[in-house]
Amino acid sequence: MSSILVVDDEQVIRSGLKRLLQRNGYEVAEAGSVDEALALSSPDLYDLIISDLRLPGLPGTALIERAGDTPVLIMTSFASIRSAVDAVKAGAADYIAKPFDHDDMLITIDRILREQRLRRQNSALRAEQAMAQPDSGMIGSCKAIVEMHRRISRVAPLNTTVLILGESGTGKELVARALHEQSPRREAPLISVNCAAIPESLIESELFGHEKGAFTGAQGLRKGLVEAADGGSLFLDEIGELPLEAQARLLRLLQEKEVRRLGATQSRKVDVRLIAATHRNLKQLASDGLFREDLFFRLNVMELSLPPLRERGDDILAIADQLLIRTIERVGSKPLNFTAEARSAMAHYHWPGNIRELENAIERAVILTEGDVITPTLLAIESAYPKRQETPTEADDDPPTGLSLEDYFQYFVLEHQDQMSETELAQKLGISRKTLWERRQRLGIPRRR
Repeated sequence: MSSILVVDDEQVIRSGLKRLLQRNGYEVAEAGSVDEALALSSPDLYDLIISDLRLPGLPGTALIERAGDTPVLIMTSFASIRSAVDAVKAGAADYIAKPFDHDDMLITIDRILREQRLRRQNSALRAEQAMAQPDSGMIGSCKAIVEMHRRISRVAPLNTTVLILGESGTGKELVARALHEQSPRREAPLISVNCAAIPESLIESELFGHEKGAFTGAQGLRKGLVEAADGGSLFLDEIGELPLEAQARLLRLLQEKEVRRLGATQSRKVDVRLIAATHRNLKQLASDGLFREDLFFRLNVMELSLPPLRERGDDILAIADQLLIRTIERVGSKPLNFTAEARSAMAHYHWPGNIRELENAIERAVILTEGDVITPTLLAIESAYPKRQETPTEADDDPPTGLSLEDYFQYFVLEHQDQMSETELAQKLGISRKTLWERRQRLGIPRRR
């Protein structure tokens, strides 16, 4: 049974409309003004609100903003039809002129409720589709990516702050988009901000906005990106580059759910879910005094770690195939394929720039190729293995040919660990110290003291 709220200051009209609706199977509540309606219960708890345009105190259109997704049908006299049209432009579902015919009223109500049910069904369908395709463009089936999909599905419906970790170019923004699209906020905006791309002198103004005259050059009021994301999600990429002053404002946003523009005296409440990402070690930055420790703990509620491309095995070639298709469509090229040598080179290259580097290499190859295939030369990537350090020892000899990537890792570490620190080994291999340690454990290579 659909529930309807009738708001009219004339008791006769309220009572008559209530009897009409109840006879036709609707559950009806009534109020004589907007204030009375708001005191009665939240407007968004009803399936439909029918309100007179002219009411004591606030006009009936004031309910449109407060009703959320609940449709509002405006009643008005013939003399105020222009105002009713303006109400529809402001978001009212429709208007009906007084005195109204009972059949016209019932037909209008039935149409609005059917449209509302259809919108809710479409929204539910989009939510199901988002759950069925949680990656929002993420490609791959390696263990780490499968686990990432599972975590996204669990975290996305919550309002929890999420910190995404991963090297540059691993696809952190795709994870943020997946979190947003699977959340209840999917209909609201996702505002993405690269903190490293905005000059330090402008970052606070860009994020939090400013009032006219707040600083030299502030010629008018400007709403910040945080306010633009109200009701939705705010993705702060490379948050480790955020200046300390802006970090303090961001901490207040997380704690108080409010933001104050530069030069303003009053704060504004905002409803924003924060998703942050970085390739830097925020804990170490906090220890060095370059990042607020209290903000780090606020951000690190839920941590998602993206693996580098070189650790994703067969995903490298699957991603390359998809990127090739997209690039051909974008630049309007003829159909192309990778040679077997190119596929082998891509599978063994260490990809320090991750997916972004792979995408750039493929785009360059598509533009430069004059044939029907893409060769390793066109990809312009370095040899399959990182260069070894040049020292006048027996280790300068070329490694045995035909080694797998893990065999080469073992060979390189055993040959050089007496001359190099763990940091130097990791740098030469193009991996992190953590990855070096994990591979040592997996391959049973002890670290020499």
